[in-house]
Amino acid sequence: MKHILSTVLVGFVLGLIIVMTVFGNVVVCLAVGASRKLRCVTNCFIVSLAVTDLLLGLLVLPFSAIMELTGEWPLGAIFCNIYVSMDVMLCTASILNLFAISVDRYFAVTAPLRYPLLVTPVRVAVAMVLIWTVSLMVSFLPIQMGWNTLDGIVQNFGKDDDEKSCDFEWNPRYVLVDGFATFYLPLLVMCVTYYRIFRIAREQARRINSRPSVSLAAAAREHKATVTLAAVLGAFIICWFPYFTFFTSMGLRKVTKYNKTAYSVVLWLGYANSTLNPILYATLNRDFRAAFGRLLCGKKVCPAPPPNLSAPPPAEFVLLCAHTTGCREESSVETGLALQQTNGSTLTVTTDAADGLSLEAGSHSQSASMEGAYTTSEPISISEKSLRKTPEQNNNTALYLLQDSA
Repeated sequence: MKHILSTVLVGFVLGLIIVMTVFGNVVVCLAVGASRKLRCVTNCFIVSLAVTDLLLGLLVLPFSAIMELTGEWPLGAIFCNIYVSMDVMLCTASILNLFAISVDRYFAVTAPLRYPLLVTPVRVAVAMVLIWTVSLMVSFLPIQMGWNTLDGIVQNFGKDDDEKSCDFEWNPRYVLVDGFATFYLPLLVMCVTYYRIFRIAREQARRINSRPSVSLAAAAREHKATVTLAAVLGAFIICWFPYFTFFTSMGLRKVTKYNKTAYSVVLWLGYANSTLNPILYATLNRDFRAAFGRLLCGKKVCPAPPPNLSAPPPAEFVLLCAHTTGCREESSVETGLALQQTNGSTLTVTTDAADGLSLEAGSHSQSASMEGAYTTSEPISISEKSLRKTPEQNNNTALYLLQDSA
């Protein structure tokens, strides 16, 4: 009776993970297809991540759940190796997409004026090809050739017909190459990029909220930025670090008989990251939330109030969605970028799909608030080229990407 209850409980948890993974990533894909605002280069990695996690939920997780519940693999050695290869490929592609998103957001926050030059459709396409090439190189190729096993023989062949198992074997060289290329190096880069993004966001909040009257608001925004980054990076580390620690340790020690229960726990913890990705990387984006509302509720989301130039944007917008303003080119609503320079002057760059770029300039004392800044009566038109000539300005500028009206 106790065994039956534990099996039912495990089946319920695994089924919930599968359903949530499929549902969340299907909604992300449908939202992009239904919203013109979301169909842009800057969301390619989000869509790629959603498609990868969706395939994982459809092609891998059901078979993993069957093996967990029955303890058997009924489809033979050939399909077993295809399943294992698919598992490794999709998990690797998911992790590398998260890595690409962190680099994309790093460029969006640290080099906003040069971002359209750095992140082009061609470069995004090249990055996507590299992601899937690396994923194939560490999955189908070594597993089908037997490069991952200790004896060099393709795994799962040569067993008795009555032995219905599906094993994933490792040798030291394979775990070092696979672990470094698909987890440890991406983890290091993600920690550096998100730390740098957090530093910039914190400096911006402190600079624009230097007045005592808004110090509490600045502290609240700093706290929100910290929580947001902790959720994004923490979820990745919590989900995948235990698996790769187990994977690397067993492979380096050439252990072939390991604790199956421990392996199942760390493996499904890694799978759970694909369940969390739609929440962390899509629903924190305002445009995605609006699209979700239209898909799930069948109604338009209430429009947001006009942006307030005296207040910085929400922390999650700076950290997670700073690059998505490029998706709104087809909207007639203008997007403002307020750049508060360290010398006390203020520049407001306004972009519009029809009119291009314009610049309004004003000056005020260092102690004055942004509300007190004045601008010229006539906008000064500037070219995008002239903005690109001063990339060094980014190092002395607190950038605020202000959300436009939905």
